[in-house]
Amino acid sequence: VDSSIGGKTAVNLGGIKNIVGSFKQPKAVLIDTSVLSTLPIRQMRNGLCEAIKMATTSNADLFERLESMSEDDIYNNIEEIIVESLKIKKAVVEDDVEESGVRKILNFGHTLGHGIEASEDLNGLYHGECVSLGMLPVVFGEAKDRLVKLLNKVSLPTEYTGNINDALSYVIHDKKCSSGIVSVITCEKIGACKIEAMSIDQFKNIVFNHYNCT
Repeated sequence: VDSSIGGKTAVNLGGIKNIVGSFKQPKAVLIDTSVLSTLPIRQMRNGLCEAIKMATTSNADLFERLESMSEDDIYNNIEEIIVESLKIKKAVVEDDVEESGVRKILNFGHTLGHGIEASEDLNGLYHGECVSLGMLPVVFGEAKDRLVKLLNKVSLPTEYTGNINDALSYVIHDKKCSSGIVSVITCEKIGACKIEAMSIDQFKNIVFNHYNCT
């Protein structure tokens, strides 16, 4: 769901996530869901976070289906969830191949998530777990309550015990940050989102308010 389509090829450099790369579209993408049977449950949850992200910003019906299922039911219907998630990404990428506009919504949860991922380094949090933590400060009201409940159901983290200031120190290097302004994807209603230009201080305040820190 996260990287199978879209054409982004990137590498980390100097502790900064995906800072060097290019766009290269493949001739075809093959997805073999039987490979998922080789994964431990934590890796399944790690990948599932990206489907939850897609549903939160762009597909209220998919989100409601995830809410209505048990965790076992989710994995029993994982092919459908992957297809519905990729329909969202396909439409977004086709509309904005090189991320000059609407494709930025695919970064929902990633600004803080990448910071957490970089600060944690080899200390044990997977990408999807970091995105789970990164989504919560930028979703509001009833949507936040529903997202927290869904993340908890599939045992994705909703509380961060690391140093949030360390994570935020990486935001200035995020590819979505330019001249002290960062493009932040926010969500006030499940299935809808918007792109907001914020100063780094504004973004930090949102994160601090959510995680009750200074």
